[in-house]
Amino acid sequence: MPMAAEEIEALIKQSFPEARVTITDLRGDGNHYAAEVIDESFRGQNRVQQQRAVYAALKGKMDGAHGELHALALTTKAPD
Repeated sequence: MPMAAEEIEALIKQSFPEARVTITDLRGDGNHYAAEVIDESFRGQNRVQQQRAVYAALKGKMDGAHGELHALALTTKAPD
């Protein structure tokens, strides 16, 4: 079952309420998204740490073959 971009953003915002989050549906199918998450909490963390934190915020929505979210191209960074 596809996920709405708004649902992905809401999940991320629960863990990162001050983040700037941009979600793009890459294929128009509700299964392939790109997300950019910019948050101060990422400062001093490497990219892997940042992305793990965002994936954890998705609360299992990408887990396994039956996850609601099939693909997410993720860009994370601290604000400039």
